[in-house]
Amino acid sequence: MARNNTRIHAVMHEIQSRIAARIYVPGTRLPSVRSQAQVMGLSVSTIVEAYERLMAEGVVTSRPGSGFYVEGPVAPLALTEIGPKLDRAVDPLWVSRQTLEAGAAMLRPGCGWLPPNWLYESGMRRALRTLARADTLELSEYASPQGQLPLRQLLSRRMLAHDIEAPPQQIMLAESGTQAIDLICRFLLEPGDTVLVDDPCYFNFHALLKAHRVHVVGVAYTPQGPDIEKFEAALQAHAPRLYITNSGIHNPTGATLSAVTAHRLLKLAERAGLIIIEDDIFADFEDSPAPRLAALDGLARVIHIGSFSKTLSASLRCGFVAARPDWIDSLVDLKIATSFAGGRLAADVTHIALTDSGYRKHMDTLRTHLAQAMHATRSQLAKLGIEPWHIPKAGMFIWCRLPDGVDSAALARRCLQEQVVLAPGNAFSPSQNAGSFLRFNVAQSTDERVFSVLARALHEEQATASRQ
Repeated sequence: MARNNTRIHAVMHEIQSRIAARIYVPGTRLPSVRSQAQVMGLSVSTIVEAYERLMAEGVVTSRPGSGFYVEGPVAPLALTEIGPKLDRAVDPLWVSRQTLEAGAAMLRPGCGWLPPNWLYESGMRRALRTLARADTLELSEYASPQGQLPLRQLLSRRMLAHDIEAPPQQIMLAESGTQAIDLICRFLLEPGDTVLVDDPCYFNFHALLKAHRVHVVGVAYTPQGPDIEKFEAALQAHAPRLYITNSGIHNPTGATLSAVTAHRLLKLAERAGLIIIEDDIFADFEDSPAPRLAALDGLARVIHIGSFSKTLSASLRCGFVAARPDWIDSLVDLKIATSFAGGRLAADVTHIALTDSGYRKHMDTLRTHLAQAMHATRSQLAKLGIEPWHIPKAGMFIWCRLPDGVDSAALARRCLQEQVVLAPGNAFSPSQNAGSFLRFNVAQSTDERVFSVLARALHEEQATASRQ
């Protein structure tokens, strides 16, 4: 009887999870008891009992001769209930929470941003003082929904350095790079659509796409970009609507898209009618620009986005979208509907800081510091038997393979107990095939305690594995 109860509860949990994830909304007809029994490998009587108990709880209702239907209001969206169940230590939202909520005592080699003293603090302070002297209109009025024209004009000129021709009327400001992607997804996607991402890719892409209730398919990533053969196979098998990637400095691998891969990728996208979001938030970290899909495509089917939280300030939420004129017009309408106008103060501060005479020198110094930190971090990791998958040309990230038999999620749990937050590989992997990888932020890995804690945790994990 106990075993039968467990099976009944498993059926109930499956149905309730789908309701929580809004896969089953009110009025949805549940699978017939026979089909549900076949899918779950259980008896018809077990399914009937589970459905009856769900009826008793008011979760579902029965319509004689028709079947069982979901009852009640739409469930609050629970992102953790969408998609396959993951160990919470490798859940993208877990990683985000740990890094964002970590106290001052926590070391964060797994986070995705620079330490505060590496950012352009002096320029930000000058920008804020300048803005404090502005007239009342600038300090109190809504911004244009498309965004402040001076900043859009500056962004247009900056993109020309990457051969992207985007006049100001083809640029819209957003609150962040994440909001930019969210608006594009709202504009282009319907629940159930398929979206391609790199495997591995930035973990918040996973979380954001879950919220849009789309089917996510990962394509293996190489040091030159996505594996073209596997990309083509994914296009044929899944007919995706959208592909999201980084062209400049890839997150988490630090790799750079090659010109050959970029050309092949765009040919495949054109044949398949695929739209591409090119996330370029790390552009200013490059020593020499990599090929940009938006430049090669002329913004025909590529949407180019970026932000400045990585170089100016994470507190300054300002991003942008560059796209076809008709798409920008529709995105502006969508922005009005979801956030009305925009952050005028953030846009003005960003414009002042970027045009400050010290910003270029700041970035030159920052690139030098990152190169030094990259070398130092690689040396420290090599002592522990942790090897880079690829040696990045620039940026803050290095994607590393752990010694044989070490699970990155288990290692992350051990290190968290000693106030060190890591970024386990499977948080970045749709296929969950990166359990032996970690992403390190070299700018956040300058404290010797990172490696002493890591060394102890590695020793404990290897000792545990040898006993099993």
